[in-house]
Amino acid sequence: MQYLKLLRPSHWAKNLFLYIPLFFAGEMFILSKVLELLIGFFAFSLVASSIYIINDYMDVEADKAHPVKCKRPIASGAVSKPAALVFFVLCLAIGGFLAYYVRPKFAFVVGIYFILNLLYSFGLKNISILDILILSAGFVLRIKAGGVAANIASSEWLMIMVFLLALFMAIAKRRDDVLIKTQSGKEMRKASKGYNMDFMNVMLALVSAVIIVAYLMYTMAPETMARFHTYRLYYTCLFVIGGLLRYLQITYVENDTGSPTKILYKDRFIQLTILLWVLSFYVIIYLPTNKSFFE
Repeated sequence: MQYLKLLRPSHWAKNLFLYIPLFFAGEMFILSKVLELLIGFFAFSLVASSIYIINDYMDVEADKAHPVKCKRPIASGAVSKPAALVFFVLCLAIGGFLAYYVRPKFAFVVGIYFILNLLYSFGLKNISILDILILSAGFVLRIKAGGVAANIASSEWLMIMVFLLALFMAIAKRRDDVLIKTQSGKEMRKASKGYNMDFMNVMLALVSAVIIVAYLMYTMAPETMARFHTYRLYYTCLFVIGGLLRYLQITYVENDTGSPTKILYKDRFIQLTILLWVLSFYVIIYLPTNKSFFE
């Protein structure tokens, strides 16, 4: 059980981003591509898990001082450090083999993700601002990998929106570290030295505003309207704004943004906004009608 926990399977939900290019291309019901992406999903997840393991291995002393991370398998002593390294190699080997099986170019993108995050674990995470940029770039690489696996070109707008959203969540997560430091006096990360509450609040406000403006520009771009055969995609902005406001509420009012994945699993409001946003695009892209639901 502890070895399974070491993989952080709950975080594998992040790798569903691989399916986003397929969804927006209108090819979600092409079984061969769905199955190929399923293999890609497990490949990416295992490689990501290998990064989680090595990150926990490197951060074991800092995690012991953290109120939540102290329960992780290595920090708690449930899994020894040598055993964790063996598990790291197994995850990387199996994940790399599956990635190459899907497509060599897919394995190349996964390899970039691995190297970038390995450098992150070995020191780049200690550099303020760079740490959140690397975390956000990981989601862009997921989109790129999904497009490569399904042989679909990834939209520039899609890459920008995913990067901004990931950046928003990474800032909120770092703000939580600053909050813990303020309350307990313990520094959770070396990168936290470059942050304070005022700076984090300004960054959150800035990025959330940019996300809304960028999303509106995307929905009203001529190429977007031509692709989806409707000019009323901006209606879906309601769900984006609702989700962002709820996340800001969790951040500022509830002070509970330590794990974006945890929020995704437990917060009904955010789940509803995501569901409605996906359903609205499903209607536009997949409904067998000559006239858009929004026309």
